[in-house]
Parts: sequence; structure tokens; C-alpha cells
Amino acid sequence: MTDPVESRFVYVTYIRSTPPKLWAALTTSDVAEQYWLANRPEADWKLGGAWSLVFPGERVADTGEIVEFEPEKRLAIRWLNEFMPEMKAEGWSLCVMEIEPAGEAVKLTVTHTMPRERSKFIGAVSGGWPQILSNLKSLLETGTVVMTREFLSRAERWPDASARNRRSTPPSPARRSRAPHARRV
Repeated sequence: MTDPVESRFVYVTYIRSTPPKLWAALTTSDVAEQYWLANRPEADWKLGGAWSLVFPGERVADTGEIVEFEPEKRLAIRWLNEFMPEMKAEGWSLCVMEIEPAGEAVKLTVTHTMPRERSKFIGAVSGGWPQILSNLKSLLETGTVVMTREFLSRAERWPDASARNRRSTPPSPARRSRAPHARRV
């Protein structure tokens, strides 16, 4: 028997905080809205509770259910994209957040998986999670976020817009092979 094919995104960060403070930041909608770039996670924060991510203006981005809820240790959300038909058609993903003490810091591991190969949804969250988690780290350590919603371009704020605005032809071979900072000699 073969293993099921899946797409996976994993992000690990260390935050100078405590498990109770990190847990509160993950499960308090007013706090989360600050680091989620003005998007608002709303939930009945308990096992089996409904979960949703709401864009500014009350448009629902994603829906789901809390499938694991171990305060200060582990939170898992069964997650479905609602605003992009091609991603919604991929079905349910699973987002697991694990919290571990690490000296004077806390290790946060976010693993987001989709039971399909080359998931467009996992590709999209792979760009969003680093921004959200950088903001979370900054908020807990300094009291402010690194990026605000206004800082991001329209394409970064709305993944459906970025897909429409992507370059239709691949870059030339010479351009692909050079690192962004390389100089021609």
C-alpha cells in the first residue's frame, strides 16, 4: 500500500513569549485580527467549534471546524477556502499549530496540509503564513506588527487578483538562471 499524496507547508518560528500568551494570541479574535493583516479569525474556541476567517467588509474567506483543541499546546483546524472556486474545489485542508516551550521562548510550528498533490491552496497559504506569523512574532515581542494590510499590494491582499495579474509568459532562460542580486560581468 502506498502513502497518500499530499501537499504540505511547514513553518517553524521561535517567539520570545510564553505558551499562555501565545495561545491567547492564537485564540482571541481581536488580537488575531492585528497580525492577520486585518482579516479576522472567528471561532467557537473549543473542540468541534465552528471556525471562519473573515476579510474586512465581512466577506468570508475560509470556514472550518476545530478538530483538536489542547490549550497552550495544540490547535488543529479543518479548513475550506470559500472565496476562490478552484481552491474550494480542492476540498478540505488541515492546519495544525503546535506550541512547545523553548527556554525563554516558545516554538510555534504551523503545518498546513491538503490531501492532494500540487495543491493551489497550499501554494497560496505558503505565501500568507510567513507574513501572518512574522506579524504574530513581532506583536508578541514588541507590541507592534511588521506589516499592515495597507503595506501589501493589492495582489498580495487578494490572491484571486494576483492569479489574474501573473505574467503569462515565463521569463527568458537568461533571466531565470541569474540570482536576483547577481551582476553580469
